[in-house]
Amino acid sequence: MNQPAQTQQAPGDTGDMTPEPRDEMAGYEGRGLLRDRKALVTGGDSGIGRAVAVAFAKEGADVAIAYLDEHDDAEHTASLIRAEGRRCTLIAGDLAEARQCTHVVAETVRELGGLDLLVNNIATQLQLDDVAELTEQQWMRTFDVNIHSYFRVTHAALEHLPSGSAIINSGSVNGLRGNAKLIDYSATKGAVHAWTYAMAQALRPRGIRVNCVAPGPVWTPLIPATMDAESVEGFGQQAPYGRPAEPDELAPSYVFLASERMSSYYTGEVLAALGGETVPGG
Repeated sequence: MNQPAQTQQAPGDTGDMTPEPRDEMAGYEGRGLLRDRKALVTGGDSGIGRAVAVAFAKEGADVAIAYLDEHDDAEHTASLIRAEGRRCTLIAGDLAEARQCTHVVAETVRELGGLDLLVNNIATQLQLDDVAELTEQQWMRTFDVNIHSYFRVTHAALEHLPSGSAIINSGSVNGLRGNAKLIDYSATKGAVHAWTYAMAQALRPRGIRVNCVAPGPVWTPLIPATMDAESVEGFGQQAPYGRPAEPDELAPSYVFLASERMSSYYTGEVLAALGGETVPGG
């Protein structure tokens, strides 16, 4: 991939990206690994969330998508899910607000008839060149979106999740090694990893598995919407693969962690998909 310099207004739009990311799981053939499961994917309108939602549908799951206000992206994702003969419900709103976190769970259960797969994937970031530019307002907003929503959505979901359920959190390489230009984002992703470890231990007696996927650079609308044009042009080239991942390359990891058949002995794992990097920060 050799993406040109570009920027967008946050939160970003898939159709305005050059090139558009591969996030529709075209050619992916499901094997019924998630047949009749009921999933909620936050941030499921585009990027990793879209690829995960479509992969889940191809594996037989009905999917609810929680997103901010990217209605065109969300409707397109819903059309891909429904094309697989699965139900999809769209729930717009700001998950930085506690009430919205409770609402998305209630709507998912009402529309799909239950909930047994939860993917906490929503995220925000803002690139800074100087640590002095990091305001308390930005710090709190990043935490409200990137980790507080994970806690709040999961907390609301617990009364509905039966034994055999799975929770999958989206982490980041920046939570493993830090990033001087994404300080608050790195801190939240480190919190996601530690929270995954702790929740896996806490929910094991209830038969609920909790895991995390921590990618390196991924080509999603978040990148042109939150980085300057120069950074976008070189984005992902630092990975040993020399490019960012496509969302379609990551979604099978979420399928693996969601499937009882495939990963019944996995809980408390942070699966790092780093394009050949073996020791983050080394």
